[in-house]
Order: sequence, then C-alpha cells, then structure tokens
Amino acid sequence: MLDKRLKLCAEFVSGKGVVCDVGTDHAYLAVELIKSGKCGKVIASDVKEGPLKAARKNVERYGVSDKVELVLSDGLENINLNGVTDIVVAGMGGETIVNILEDYFYENCLEGIQLILQPMSKPEMLREFLYNLGYMNISERAVEDSDRIYTVICVKTSNYQPCQLTEYESVAGFFDEDDETGKRYRQKKAEKFAKISESLEKAGKTDEAVHYRAMSRRLAEGVKTESIYDIYEFLDRKYSFSLQEKWDNSGLLVENTSMMCRKILLTLDITDSTVDEAKRKGAELIISHHPVIFNPLKKIENSSPVFELIKNDISAICMHTNLDIAEGGTNSVIVEKIIQKCGKLKNTEYLEDLGNGTGLGYVIELENNIAIREFVETLKDIFGLENIRMSKTYKKFVSRIAICSGSGGSLLRLAIEKRCDAFVTGDVKHDVWIDANNNSFTVFDCGHFHTENIVLWELRRVLEKKFPLLDIEISENSTVPFINPDIYFRGEE
Repeated sequence: MLDKRLKLCAEFVSGKGVVCDVGTDHAYLAVELIKSGKCGKVIASDVKEGPLKAARKNVERYGVSDKVELVLSDGLENINLNGVTDIVVAGMGGETIVNILEDYFYENCLEGIQLILQPMSKPEMLREFLYNLGYMNISERAVEDSDRIYTVICVKTSNYQPCQLTEYESVAGFFDEDDETGKRYRQKKAEKFAKISESLEKAGKTDEAVHYRAMSRRLAEGVKTESIYDIYEFLDRKYSFSLQEKWDNSGLLVENTSMMCRKILLTLDITDSTVDEAKRKGAELIISHHPVIFNPLKKIENSSPVFELIKNDISAICMHTNLDIAEGGTNSVIVEKIIQKCGKLKNTEYLEDLGNGTGLGYVIELENNIAIREFVETLKDIFGLENIRMSKTYKKFVSRIAICSGSGGSLLRLAIEKRCDAFVTGDVKHDVWIDANNNSFTVFDCGHFHTENIVLWELRRVLEKKFPLLDIEISENSTVPFINPDIYFRGEE
C-alpha cells in the first residue's frame, strides 16, 4: 500500500502512543500503522474535504474506522495534541512544513513529541529551521523511489542547544556515513551545483561560479580540515601583510588550541555577535577586515570579543590596510564593479602612490562620460544602498573618478590635484564636505561599512578557489553598526 518514502516514515514512528498524520491525503499511512500493529490510534488530518473523503473510504475499507480519527485541519490548528507521541508531515514542500510547525515550536507545544518530516522540496529550509531552534537530536535517512531520492528527517524535540547550520550543512543533510542512499542524495546535489556553476561561468559570473563549484566538491567529497598557518600563508602571499600601514595591526591576532579548522566565518568586524555566530556554526577561524586588537591591550575584559574568541577557542586573522592596498583587494573590487556597470577604462593609476609598485585607492578614467544621476544609481546598486550622500557642488557628467574604500576623506586634495571629476569614498567628515564645495568638487559618501564589506565575497571566492573543501561562510552579522530610528521604530508600531 505504501510507497517507499511513506514506508520509511512508518519505520521512524516510535510506536509509543498516538500518531498524528498531517496532510494524510488517502490515509494510506494511517491504515498501515494500525494494520501493522505499530500504534493503536492515528489522528489523520487534511486541509481539504476532498482528501478526507478519500481517506474515509480507505479507513472504512480496511476496517480501522474506530482507530483512525479524521480531522479537517489547516496543519495542526484543530488537532488535540494530548497523548500524541509522533507527528508525521509528509509529501509537502519544506517551506510549507515550516509554516505548519513554527508557531507550535515557539510555544513549546511540541515538547517531547517526535517529528517525522518528509519534504518534497526545499529540505535545506527545513533543516535550517530545526537547527536554528536548537533541536539537534536529528536523524535523517534517504530513500530512492521512482528515480527520485527522497529524504525523511526525524526530530526528537526535547533536546535543545542553540546552533546554526552553514549553507553547506543545510544542503548536505544529517545522513549517517554508512547510508549509501544518503551518499547518492549528496552526489545528486553535487551534480546540480556543478551544473549551476557551469551556467554561471557561461554567463560571465565567475565569482558565483567558484562558490557553486566549491559547494559541489564539498557535497561530493565532504569538508576537509586545513591548517590555519597554511591559510595565513596563502593570504600573506595574496594580500601581503607587509603592505599594511605602520599604525595598523593586521595579521594572525588570535590563535586557537589546535591551529586547524574546517569552517571559516568572514566578516568586516569581529563583534560579540559574529563570535557567537562562529560558535553556533562551529567555525574555528574568523577572518575579518578590521583588527579585533588595534590598540595595545592592558586588560582583556570579559565583555571583549577577544575574551570570547579565546573562551570559545576561535582563531582570528585580520586583514586591514594590507587588503585595501593589495591588488585584488578592497579598492580593486570596487573598480571591478564599476567596470562591470560602466564599461571599459581608458586609464587606471593609484590615488596615493606608496612606492614599490603599491598605492592606496585608484583613479580610473571611463571610456565614456556617464551622467551624474546615472552614476548615483550605479553606486547605489554596487554598494546595496538606498541613499548616498553627495556634495552640493557636482558635475553633470563624470569620467575621471577617484576611489578609496573606508574613510578616505583625507585624500580629497589628491583627488582634486589629479583633476578628477568625482571622489567615491565613505565616512566623509564635515570639513571635507566644506572643502569639496569650496572647490566645486563632487564627493560621494557611500559609507565606511558598504565600501569595505563588499570585499568579503571576493575573499570567499579566493579562499574557495584555493581551499574548496573548507566550509566558508560570510557572516550574517556583518551588518552596519547603527539603525535608522524612523524605520526601526515604525516597524514596532
């Protein structure tokens, strides 16, 4: 009666009490559980009358009407959970299953109940939902049926520990090493990611292609442990730490016990939130742009991110001015984004030449002029901004543009001297605005955060190309360190 995926769901049923079969359709699972003696009662529900009529016919046909309660219910809405030991939600999309369960999780209505979940799509969304809630007592098995591989996830809701999955983990699932069908499931996922990578490569989106290619390899081969020293040496070759300004403090600033890692978290700043995220995701290394130790430390307070790094045995590599200065670093990424949006360049030079073939920031010259309004929209798109600040004086068209990520206002005079039409930077101070207006010069303030955070995707690309079997994430907590109160408080109303 049951297909293979529903048979696997039945195998997971504990047999300790009442089973609730959500979205029962024809009640095949309910009938099988009763007829096999796996349980003594099943509550079978569906959101529509049609499937319940079909279910009623089967229940009567197999003589189990007294042991199967049929309920018209949108998810668990009309279900009495007293005595229920197992809930089965099968044959729906992962997003739908999340919608059915989330309110009951938050209200602790499912405490002590085993969940047996069989998503037809978006299983990664379901895994992320379960893990984010801290339910780590999860087992998963795969089953092949009609040329498709399905997954069944079993969750025991009494075991709570706050954790998060990485993107790779949410796709790979929780299969045991000896689950051969689970291996084929991951292999199919690997093939899918490889095809996406090929399509992105053909579309010229090489950065994204590298990420999907690395994901494909991890799904096929698993995650590999690497030496943090090897990672540091690679970064030193790519963005030499010797390039950093004398006042800077870039480098390997915090070590962990083993100096090995499988997971890396990338972020602009190492804050309490990013350390907590690294802990939840099991990352042994954080790579940041801004140094977590900048001024000499006379005391490590327990409220300091440095304290949290040491406490949680997480290492930190910080790449600040060396990343800004190096070819392929922060400023190079901005230049490349402008080329993608505005076309080829006639010329490129350093804004501030530091000697020895290095420089801080760039002056670029577009082949064609671009209208100032169009360039404003281009900058918004590149940096993901709704608004940018611009000096009161501006040219209607620009072609020769100075660029310096972060807080580059002190380089305004250089931009003027190099006969630039405009200067793109962040963190512009009051006196710089006044100076720009007095000189009828165009300045764009795109924010310290936004002009630097953009480099994290390039860092991931570079690292994944070299170390494709490392699990590398961009921190979801790498966000602007302030809020717009008008928008924020409006959301609370």
